[in-house]
Amino acid sequence: MSELPIVILDAVAPTKQRCILNRRGSTVWEVEGDRGKFAVKLGYPIEATSEWAAQEWTALAPAREGAILYRLGASYITYGDWERGTWNIQPWHEGPDLYHVWATCRSEGSEIEPHEGVARSCAESLAALHAQGWAHGDVQPAHFIIGPEKTHLIDLALAHGGAVSEGRDFPYRGCLVHYEAPEISASVLATGEAEPSPEADIYGLGAALLISGTGWRAVEYPDDAPRAVQRQAVVDGKRREVSMPGKLGHLVDDMLSYNPADRPTIDEVVAALL
Repeated sequence: MSELPIVILDAVAPTKQRCILNRRGSTVWEVEGDRGKFAVKLGYPIEATSEWAAQEWTALAPAREGAILYRLGASYITYGDWERGTWNIQPWHEGPDLYHVWATCRSEGSEIEPHEGVARSCAESLAALHAQGWAHGDVQPAHFIIGPEKTHLIDLALAHGGAVSEGRDFPYRGCLVHYEAPEISASVLATGEAEPSPEADIYGLGAALLISGTGWRAVEYPDDAPRAVQRQAVVDGKRREVSMPGKLGHLVDDMLSYNPADRPTIDEVVAALL
């Protein structure tokens, strides 16, 4: 996707536009116009190849996220259909993501420890979502934007917690396995689907903090392993012997507990970081 469709050009009348992400099934644009700066997401189906099966849900994801953001009371949200799928327009959030903020902590020989205030701001953004009765379903470092005043939790296309219109909805089939809780991986392996939960989000946040602060995944498997192999390693509990320094050490270990009931709630995570 090298150009924005007419429907977006009509809605935003951009003076500047830049494609910042182009992956199978979606593109994300940074767009500026007279009314401000926005993120524009376009979804379209993934066609089958010799390496992967066709996927239709990617075409629906932007509208599903737009509907969820609207239900959550976010401002300046609009979404709709275009010839290949759906789109949404939402406010642009300035700032680096969690993984980039802690880059110096991962540098060889670095003595800089991950800042607990950054971890707390990520937990607070997730707590705000949980307080409204929703689970994110796709917690990962790239989805925490560390802004100058607050941290924004983005990419809610896979969130669950309320009704989504049938024409926009699709089953949840897991997320990036690095941040997938064992119970989610087990369900996806067994049935092809799962149900996002606050407990699984806690695991995802723990895994996101761990890899951002140390450079290590929570679970050990070959980098090029198929997703089914990755998920089986998660189900088998193949945790790496790596931990965070300071106060985050025991907390992240608890967040990565195999049993969902043994993980702290998001409010307990926030309280532990005060």
